Order: sequence, then structure tokens, then C-alpha cells
Amino acid sequence: MLVWLADFSGTFPILNVFRYITFRAGGATATALLVVFFFGPAAISWLRIKQGKGQPIRTDGPESHLAKRGTPTMGGLMILGGLLVATLLWGNLRNPYVWVVLGVTISYGAIGFYDDYLKVTKQSHKGFSGKARLGLEMVIALFACWVVMQLGPPAIASGFAMPFLKELVIPLGIFFPIVTAFVVVGAGNAVNLTDGLDGLAIVPVMIAAATFGFISYLTGNAIFANYLQIHHVPGAGELAVVCGAVI
Repeated sequence: MLVWLADFSGTFPILNVFRYITFRAGGATATALLVVFFFGPAAISWLRIKQGKGQPIRTDGPESHLAKRGTPTMGGLMILGGLLVATLLWGNLRNPYVWVVLGVTISYGAIGFYDDYLKVTKQSHKGFSGKARLGLEMVIALFACWVVMQLGPPAIASGFAMPFLKELVIPLGIFFPIVTAFVVVGAGNAVNLTDGLDGLAIVPVMIAAATFGFISYLTGNAIFANYLQIHHVPGAGELAVVCGAVI
């Protein structure tokens, strides 16, 4: 949203700074951090009151986790809240890639919310059916990947581009959405496995977000993309702002 201030840079030159993705990515990181810091404690207290006993603890886990009984779940609402506010504030809302990523993120967050809701209300660790959850995630990913295929440059819109080998593109054709959707669903559920014990997904997610932010910035910059012999994808650099918010 703030990127629109750059339109007035002719009158106020200092506003030209809002054109720079690096500046807005830093702003998104700081904004998401402040949102969670300010509203996080209140959100945790509210969840603790509403949930009472919290999410049931699996009996087949480490005995030390039994002491965590009563810990509120649905903490992802804080993460999604900070991410959404920061992205809407600092991202270029004219960019379709931003909306695709936000759409997948919010949709998957809604699935996770429903899963946690069932666990709390039924006092069971089973929650949402695994098959139904994976099926719904696959449908969302297929649609998102199909949209990305329509948005991408024709040279790589439906192919797998090899890093640093600009001329080598493995064509996937109509299988592109299927293959890429499998990656999306697989990566999303890999986080579930990593986070299964005790918040172990925090640092891996930060590292992954920083890496993808760096890659998207280089891919979206024509000069860097040409120098590194990677395909230039116009508009992809804006995803660095989203990744900054995730961090």
C-alpha cells in the first residue's frame, strides 16, 4: 500500500524510497515484528481463556511434554496477523504474485485453524482428517500453481528452469501445476513434521524465508538475473517483501 507514495516522488523526492523492494522488505519485517510484539501477549491470554484445557498432548510423545498440558494452540493466528498486516502495508498490491502467495498462505492457515479448533473442542489430538486436509491443500495448490503458470514468462511458464544453466529448461507442459502443487503441499506438511515436538520450525522457516526472499529478489531484478544466468521473472521480486514479513 505504501508503495503508492512513490507516485508523489516528483513533488517529494524522499518518497522515491518506497520504490525500492529492499526498503519495503525491511519495513515489512519490522512491522510484522511489532504487530506480534504488541498484540501477541493479549492474543495468547485470550486463547488461554477460550480454550481452557488447550490442545490434548499425545501420549506417545516425550514424557516432558505432558507438562505442557493446557498450553493454548492456534498461535498461528498471530503469525498470520503480522504477515497479513505487514504485506498489505508494504507490498505492491498491484502485483498478482503477492495475492497468489497470500491466498495460499491464508487458505492453509484456515485449514490449520479448523484442525486446531476440532482438537480443542473435541479434546482429541486427531483433529481434521488427514486425507481430507491433504486433498483440500492439493486443490488450493493446484489452482495457485495454474495461476502462476499463466503469469510467468512464456520461456519457463510451464517448465523447470535449472539454476545457473539459463538455456536448460525441462518442459513439464500440463503436468506443471501437478508437479509444483506436490512441492507446495509437501513443503507445507514438512513444517508440521519439523514443528511436531517443540517449536522446532521457527529457525528453519526464517532461513527458508530469507533464502526464498533473496532468490525472488534476484529473479525479479533484470540486471542480477542476467549476470547470474537465471531467468528473469518480472514482478517476482515483490515476494521479497512477503518473505520479509514471514521472517
